[in-house]
Amino acid sequence: MKSDGGPISTGLVPSDVAASMSGVDFLAALRDGTLVAPPFSATANIRPLSVERGHVAFEGTPSEQFYNPMGSVHGGWIATLLDTAMACAIQSMLPAGQTYTTLELKTNFVRPVSASTGPLRCDGIVLSFGGRIASSEGKVFDKEGNLVAHGTETCLIMGRRNGTASQAEA
Repeated sequence: MKSDGGPISTGLVPSDVAASMSGVDFLAALRDGTLVAPPFSATANIRPLSVERGHVAFEGTPSEQFYNPMGSVHGGWIATLLDTAMACAIQSMLPAGQTYTTLELKTNFVRPVSASTGPLRCDGIVLSFGGRIASSEGKVFDKEGNLVAHGTETCLIMGRRNGTASQAEA
């Protein structure tokens, strides 16, 4: 859902369009609705709130459709929220044409979540950004500011610049 409560437009951004934008500009365009949101975001009800180099925030609203057999939101949904924010924090540092992929994700759950918990905010912050490896951390908070989960992520920096293979891919 959009911040105004309406449905979001989803799809895949053409690769040439995505490659022409820096990571921070790409994420800002997703946040602003200038680019279509990835399909998972509507299904998972996760959307970007703020974007700057090295720091992003996402909001996710849990629902009963993500309940596990114990009657609480499945940890996989919370991990998806964390992975989204932590990976996008790294993406926000990338120049146009550069790509990345997650290598490792560590998640700690500290508080149960249900549909009645309401919207959760997840902040992702870059911890280290090198030529090939980047790491970030994320923290998920409920509407009262209580920590719900936290984690770390490591990503491999790779990709293409101007349509040619980078040294990492050659």
